[in-house]
Amino acid sequence: MLRVTLAGMVGTTLEFYDHFIYGSAAALIFPRVFFSQMSPNLALLLSLVTYGVAFIARPLGAVIFGHFGDRIGRRDVLVVALVLMGASTFLIGCLPDYATAGATGAYLLCLLRVLQGIALGGEWGGATLMVSEYAKGSRIKALLGSIVQMASPLGFLLAGGMFAAVTSLTTEAQLLDWGWRIPFLLSALLVGVGVYMRLHLAESPEFLQMQQKEPVAPVLEVARNHLKPVLLAVGTRTGSDIAFYVFALFPLVYLPHLGLPRETALVVGMAAAVGQMCGIPLFGYLSDRHGTKRVLAIGAVLNIVWCFAYVYLLDTMQLPWIIAGAFVALFLLAALWAPLAAHLPALFPVNVRYTGTGLGFQAAGILGGALAPTICLMLLNRFDSGYAVALYLCATLLVALWCTIRTELRY
Repeated sequence: MLRVTLAGMVGTTLEFYDHFIYGSAAALIFPRVFFSQMSPNLALLLSLVTYGVAFIARPLGAVIFGHFGDRIGRRDVLVVALVLMGASTFLIGCLPDYATAGATGAYLLCLLRVLQGIALGGEWGGATLMVSEYAKGSRIKALLGSIVQMASPLGFLLAGGMFAAVTSLTTEAQLLDWGWRIPFLLSALLVGVGVYMRLHLAESPEFLQMQQKEPVAPVLEVARNHLKPVLLAVGTRTGSDIAFYVFALFPLVYLPHLGLPRETALVVGMAAAVGQMCGIPLFGYLSDRHGTKRVLAIGAVLNIVWCFAYVYLLDTMQLPWIIAGAFVALFLLAALWAPLAAHLPALFPVNVRYTGTGLGFQAAGILGGALAPTICLMLLNRFDSGYAVALYLCATLLVALWCTIRTELRY
C-alpha cells in the first residue's frame, strides 16, 4: 500500500511540476519569447490562451487513457502517460523563439501543450484509482488518497522554486535567451524515477477481480448510464480548479499589475503551495472521519469567505500579509482538494471507473483552468480590481457546493 501510494504521488508530482512550470512561464516568460511582436497585453493574453489549451485536451486524454485503463489495466497506462508528459515538457525547452523562427515556435508550443494536456488527462484518474482500489475497505482510504493529492502542491513548489532560482541566477537577457529552458529540460531526469517506481507495482487487485471478458467501450457506457455523476463531478471539481488559479497563479499577473516585482509573485506562490501541503493530510483525515461530502461542502463555504479577504491582503502590497494570505488560502483550498481522490472514484463502478473519474475531473479543467486565466485577466482589465475576480470565484464555489450536496456515493 505504501509503494502504491508513493508511486502515485511521485508520478503525479512530475505531471503537475510540468504543468506548473508551463503556467509560470506563460505568465512571466512566453509573452516576450514567442509573442514578442505584439503589444504586451495581447502577448500576455495569447500566452495564457496556450496555457488553457491543455485543459481542453485533458478530457480527450481521460477518454483515451480511460479506455485502455478500464480495458487492459491501470499500471501500464499510467507509465505511458508519464512518459508522454515528460517528453512533451522536454521538447518545449528546445523550441525556437520568435526572433529565430517566427511564429513556428508558437505553433509548436500549442501542439506540445495539447500533448501535455492529453497526458495529464490520463494521469490523475489512474493514480487515484490505484490507491483507491488497493485501499478498498480501509479506514484511512481518504487519507491515503490525499497523499496522492499532495502531488499538486509538491509539483507547484518544485516549479516555483526552480523558476525562482533561475530568475535570481540569470540576467534578464539570459533568462529570456536560455534560462527559462532549464526547468523544462530538467523534467527528463524526473521521468526516470517515476517510470521505475510504477513498473515495479502490481496491477490493481480490484481491476484483476473484474477482468472483463467481453469487449466494452467505457466512454459509451459512461455516456449511457453514468452521465449524472460525471456532471456532478465536474461541478464539484470546477470550483477548486478556479480557486487554485485565483489563489496561486493569478498573483503572478495581479501583483506585477499592482507594481510589485515578479520575484515577489513567485515567493507568494511557493508560500501558497506550503499551505496546501499542510492542509491536505488534515482534510484527508477529516474526510475519513466525517465523509468526503461534508468536508467538500464546508470547504466550499470557507473558500467563499476567504477569497475576499485574500484580495484585500493582496491590495495591501505588504509582503508578509500577502504571504500569510496565500498560505491560508491554499490551506483552506485543501478542503476542496484532499477529498477528491476518494470522492470521485466512489461515484462509478469499477468497469468504467478510470473513464468516469478521469472525465469528471478533467472536463472541469475546461471550465476552470482553461477559461479562468483569460476570464480573470479580462475582469482585471475591465474593472481594475481584484474583487471582480473574487466575485467570479464565489459564483463557481456556490455551484461546487450545490453539486457536492447532490452527489450520491456508491461506497
